[in-house]
Amino acid sequence: MKRFTATLALFAAPLAAAAFVAPSAVSAQASSPLGQVSAHLKAVDTMTADFAQTGRGGQTMNGTLTLKRPGRVRFQYGKGVPLLIVGDGKALTMIDYEVKQVSRWPIGNSPLSVLLNPNQDLTRIAKVVRNDNQVLMISARDPRRPEFGTITIAFAKIPSAPAGLMLQGWNMVDAQNNRSNVRLSNQRFNVPVAETAFRYVDPRKRGPRG
Repeated sequence: MKRFTATLALFAAPLAAAAFVAPSAVSAQASSPLGQVSAHLKAVDTMTADFAQTGRGGQTMNGTLTLKRPGRVRFQYGKGVPLLIVGDGKALTMIDYEVKQVSRWPIGNSPLSVLLNPNQDLTRIAKVVRNDNQVLMISARDPRRPEFGTITIAFAKIPSAPAGLMLQGWNMVDAQNNRSNVRLSNQRFNVPVAETAFRYVDPRKRGPRG
């Protein structure tokens, strides 16, 4: 149960719903740090990476991340961790195969929506917390519901990466003060990703979903 609770911090804290950016807003943000983040999100249709997730208790779980915008993501944990997180474009589902427990949230109610929806107006929900020659870091939360949690996302500034940014990872704090730190490595952008990557086997029904 502690493992399940810690993993909730990956995506359980609500943020503002997705909002499409008006052309005027795009031009106004084009040269800003948030505009650069938006440009990166729009430039990356798919991404794969290895991840290391550390929870509040200090335990680290490793796995592979597969992302396909908009809205699709898969956190495949490594051997010995019977957890799976899948986003199918509409909702995020967390499956604990050990206890046959399935939990589901709308993507718009998740802080991961910042990464999964490239068409959000980040000026409504995010602010820059670090911007230097090496790192661009933003923090996002719903200003109308700050008690629900925050996601802080870090990018390395690498000219050869999409829009000059390489997603390095993120920190989350949810409503119960559960903390989760995700760090990425071996990032690959705009690689072929099959739709079957965002399906899962429901342990309650023993059949494929998605």
